[in-house]
Amino acid sequence: MSTIEDHPLRYALSNELHARPFPTVDLPSRAAYLAIKPTQNAAARDRAADFAHLLDLLDRFGASHPQPGATHWFGRLGEHSLKWESHTEFTTYTLFVDGLDTPAFDPSTFDIFPEDWLAAAPGARITSALIRIETGVTDAQMVVRTNDWFIPESLALSRVLEGDLVIAADFRIDPAGHQRIAVFVREGTGARRVGRVIQRLCEIETYKTMSMLGLARARDLSPRLGAIDRQLSELVSEMSGEMPDADKALASLLSVSAELEQIVAQSSFRFGATGAYETIVNERVEVLREQRFEGRQTFKEFMLRRFDPAMRTVKSTEKRLQAMSDRALRASDLLRTRVDVERSAQNQMLLASMDRRADLQLRLQRTVEGLSVVAISYYALNLVLYVLKPVGKAAGMSDAVLGALAAPAVVAAVWLLIRRIRKEVE
Repeated sequence: MSTIEDHPLRYALSNELHARPFPTVDLPSRAAYLAIKPTQNAAARDRAADFAHLLDLLDRFGASHPQPGATHWFGRLGEHSLKWESHTEFTTYTLFVDGLDTPAFDPSTFDIFPEDWLAAAPGARITSALIRIETGVTDAQMVVRTNDWFIPESLALSRVLEGDLVIAADFRIDPAGHQRIAVFVREGTGARRVGRVIQRLCEIETYKTMSMLGLARARDLSPRLGAIDRQLSELVSEMSGEMPDADKALASLLSVSAELEQIVAQSSFRFGATGAYETIVNERVEVLREQRFEGRQTFKEFMLRRFDPAMRTVKSTEKRLQAMSDRALRASDLLRTRVDVERSAQNQMLLASMDRRADLQLRLQRTVEGLSVVAISYYALNLVLYVLKPVGKAAGMSDAVLGALAAPAVVAAVWLLIRRIRKEVE
């Protein structure tokens, strides 16, 4: 076989499809899930700090290290199993513990994470959950337990994956600060299938919470967008009438446009991420293939009632922001055109005024030139008469006759001289 050069990213791209395997979950068991996200600029965070935080935890339990630069890891953590993943904006830890806790959802499961290690996390908790995984539970027992563990008004309860599992959650934070998720597994269900469901439930919770950051951003923007909208409407209304100071109005419109563009730049990532996270949440719910359990609402119905309206608010705010930005730009263009037209009219009036002044100046110049011919002719004639006076006496001509004869010639000569000088200057 001939040798062919591989693309530098061929193996990396292929391995990425298998980079995050589902965990295998023994029964019965419980899990503690934790997602950590920096409060600011999470996408550009220091990934090395996340990796160092993981290594610190592994070293405390004498666990093996992942490869440098890894974005996921699954292995033993003492008597337990740990799944770690690094995502675009957050890092997740899922700790699997054999056996069930008493009472159910005892927060002491989180005590496996050292307290000082949690305090040193490079970010803040965006969500955490306690997951209880049971088997051999009847439908009647499920109803009693879920009514005891969850808030009935918010409870979502459904069969998934052709009835192999029943999942329950109320998406509320309990007194210990965690979400609660219950998974009831039918006898004979594979450990990997259980692991896939646990992974999907953790992803639904995390991406749901991350999506809600877009709602918080939309609510923060709402008062300012309302003020800008009113300001923009007033400026546009003024454009339809007389504007004593169009330049000032144009400056105000450009200021509004600049502020809107700044808000768009600051919000585009969060709104874009919210859309992507919303899609992931809906996809994760769909792959569970839910069936109704005892007439209770499903996870999909809960999302339609509670989650989807929040996402529509985010989309509405994003569209409103873009529409306002476009509107401000259009208004700026119209006002700029109006200012240009007014300036063109002013320039035309100025040019007409300059033409009139030039015409007056030309007339004055010609008048001065005429007066100059008279003045120069007067002095030139005196000089000529002074020279020709002896000749006139010899010829018997008086001074008046001599002046009458010489004046036309002198005036004509002066006029020709001034005309020649003017042509040379032009």
